Amino acid sequence: MSNLPPLNTETIWSIINEEIDTQTVNQLLWYYLGYRYDEATGKWDNSAVADEWKNEYPEPPDFIGCRPPTVKLTRSIPQENKQLLKEKLGFKGYKVGEFSPEQARRATAANWLLSYMAIKGINSLK
Repeated sequence: MSNLPPLNTETIWSIINEEIDTQTVNQLLWYYLGYRYDEATGKWDNSAVADEWKNEYPEPPDFIGCRPPTVKLTRSIPQENKQLLKEKLGFKGYKVGEFSPEQARRATAANWLLSYMAIKGINSLK
């Protein structure tokens, strides 16, 4: 996971526009949730992961391919950050009937990462 794109608005747009592959989107989420892969042991280290995540997902889940972890991701975004894609990036959303579950999950991933950026004060998203 050392070759992850930087956490910035360009990366967020690349997630939404499907310019970043699914595996990399998952890896970004895993990294900022605290999951680390130990090459030496071939196992995931979740010691930096919040209890509410590591208790349910001791190993990082597939956020783009599976709905349940994405629902948890959505619920973990603070209420004041739920609309950051619209408020900070001007994302208009997808039209009903013209988007796939994967696109919806990518939007959730992008919003969660924007929320993380806002909470941590990254790129002036405060």
